[in-house]
Amino acid sequence: MRAARHALLPLLLACCLSCSAGGVVAEPVAGAPGVGDRLFPHAGNGGYDVTHYGLDLSYEPSSGRLSGTAAVTATATQDLGRFNLDLSGLTVGSVTVGGHPAAFSRSGDELTVRPDKPLDRGEQFTATVAYAGVPRTLTDPDGSREGWLRTSDGAVALGEPVGAMAWFPCNNHPSDKAAYDLTVSVPGGLTAVSNGELAGTSQTGGRSVFHWRTSRPMATYLATLAIGHFDVSRSTTPAGLPLYTAVDPRSNDPATAAALARIPEILDWESGLFGPYPFASSGAIVAHLGSDQGGYALETQNRPFFPGDGDPPAVPLSTLVHELSHQWVGDSVTPRSWQDIWLNEGFATYTAWLWDAHEGGDTVDQSAAAAFAETAAWAFPPASPPTAADLFAAPVYRRGALVLYELRRTLGDAEFLRLLRAWPAEHRYGNASTADFTAFCAKFTGRDLTPVFRTWLYGAAKPAHL
Repeated sequence: MRAARHALLPLLLACCLSCSAGGVVAEPVAGAPGVGDRLFPHAGNGGYDVTHYGLDLSYEPSSGRLSGTAAVTATATQDLGRFNLDLSGLTVGSVTVGGHPAAFSRSGDELTVRPDKPLDRGEQFTATVAYAGVPRTLTDPDGSREGWLRTSDGAVALGEPVGAMAWFPCNNHPSDKAAYDLTVSVPGGLTAVSNGELAGTSQTGGRSVFHWRTSRPMATYLATLAIGHFDVSRSTTPAGLPLYTAVDPRSNDPATAAALARIPEILDWESGLFGPYPFASSGAIVAHLGSDQGGYALETQNRPFFPGDGDPPAVPLSTLVHELSHQWVGDSVTPRSWQDIWLNEGFATYTAWLWDAHEGGDTVDQSAAAAFAETAAWAFPPASPPTAADLFAAPVYRRGALVLYELRRTLGDAEFLRLLRAWPAEHRYGNASTADFTAFCAKFTGRDLTPVFRTWLYGAAKPAHL
């Protein structure tokens, strides 16, 4: 009994010291397996902020197998005993944190990592995940397909809203943006195109290696990788901005070529609306996906994607204008949550209205009247998609654009155009919410714009007239 009491003394002393310091020391907690997004509650993860993704990959089109490592560099925003990464499918071979082996487990789309020692709040760390397998094509709540889309000669990765987790482990929510280095090895004769700038190429063992670098922060849903046969063209705009355009030869019809040739003109015109172009290069990717993969364009950062599967496989000029405008509103200024998506689509739709008028087509008034008359545009307020299936429904686009139309009528052309230019500068390379936008408008103009937002942004009922 005496020996047992003596053995307990160190524990009692530690307890007393802990209590005298203000209580029992708590075990480091886990990062949340989701950021609590209203529409996608399981997307993203809590407890850390990613600053850089280093992806070193190899792809075999014949088998569809992707393999490699993802080095995720992040800063802990709380003490962490474990944290999660989003990863759908694929087999994880090993995980290290800070170079030390870490335990891990899988549950659905969650990869839970347990470092060999807890991470302190404010500590920077790198989690390196080795993984392989045949990536999945995901079906969104609205029925569209994303993730890893296999093609006849390669693949295309598209990530809006949650498809990025199909090809690399990530913090898969737009609120956590990061820089990227992507190196990918593919069979010789194929090209791999991604975001950012081409930092280097090499040939080894009959394979081609491409290194793409994205230095400006990018949301995971804007990351892309297109592998296949491409006709690549490089040029610069009159202002000196480098352009890198990759077009599948099967999709390179005269109408597509004519539209892409206008990229310099469109970027110059949009810079007049939104301010200086926010990235170091631009261009486009046009790929032949196949009829079963769906056909939608996407504003993948600094190099938007277009499906080239039509007959003829043209890139519509208005769609090109729409996706390029997203480089300012959506890519540089990214929604804080998915219910803020109208800040992307409403702005881009309104930009296309302005372009149509600029080209001598419908006036902005005519485009607004057509949107106002569309029954589907009034299914819900643009700032409140009721479910994830409604993320890209008509109210987000057309009624979102009507919010801007009414702002312009309220403020007048000169003040509205100043606002249109100032908004992307306010949150350049960051995130913004609907509340951020309405507060910015009130502060920038010094006006009470509550009636406009109450009716057109938040109101459930359709106004009696435009």
